[in-house]
Amino acid sequence: MIVRYVRLLTESQRHTLAEIMKHEAIPRARVRAHGILLSAQGRKIKEIAKIYQVDRDTVATWIKKWEQHGVASLYDKPRSGRPPKLTPEEQDLAQQYIKEEPRCLKQVVERLRQKTAKRLSISSLKRLAKKARLRWKRVRKSLKSLRDPEECTKCQRELEALQKQEDQGKIDLYYFDESGFTLDPYIPYAWQESRTVIEIPAAKGTRINIVGFMNRKNDLHPYMFEQSINTSVIVACLNDFCQKIKKKRLWLWTIHLSIIGKYLSSLRKLDHVIAPKERFETQL
Repeated sequence: MIVRYVRLLTESQRHTLAEIMKHEAIPRARVRAHGILLSAQGRKIKEIAKIYQVDRDTVATWIKKWEQHGVASLYDKPRSGRPPKLTPEEQDLAQQYIKEEPRCLKQVVERLRQKTAKRLSISSLKRLAKKARLRWKRVRKSLKSLRDPEECTKCQRELEALQKQEDQGKIDLYYFDESGFTLDPYIPYAWQESRTVIEIPAAKGTRINIVGFMNRKNDLHPYMFEQSINTSVIVACLNDFCQKIKKKRLWLWTIHLSIIGKYLSSLRKLDHVIAPKERFETQL
């Protein structure tokens, strides 16, 4: 029996197939692109058919069409059926509404009804979202919108300098931060474009709060509280952590400006403290 493989691929073809396999919104195109790549790697048609649970003739057709039509063969041709409910202009409008209301398609349905006097189902909107190459994925909570870009760049340079000193064994560099956990999970999702992530401002809520110091070797010193984290709590954690310092010099990176400015005397073993908006250098 003659074993059939796809013809030798160029680097450009490999790159195109890899991009389609990773980022294409149409599932069938991703599967076919991966099948072609597997064949180029020396996988037999029978093996590829087993991976995707399809008939071996289906995989053979993928390879044959690829060699005849290239990238276009990865996509299904338009099929006849019921005319779309929305005009092309209305479809563009619906996709715009989805981008404006990416977390709630019910609001998109209502806005579209008011604008066009046509009511679409949620499933129809999902198909439009996929057609626009949007994906349903998690939204990231972020504080980036609140930070000063210039101060952030300055602090990044200072941090790089500190990391070099740590690599040379001159200092112990620890990172300080806080987080929290709750029994009522809140994991927001939204329709988003490929390779992009929607960011929403972080907000406080009822949870177990944790603060801690950790270095790049994963040496963690955590403190857990059910109460709110305020200045006195942070200072108590700093005092306790100071008792564990082995080297004389320590740099601490923190976001709590009011704490550092008001309670420098409590950081008796810390030589330098750096914060994103202001730098304090005190010999303690």
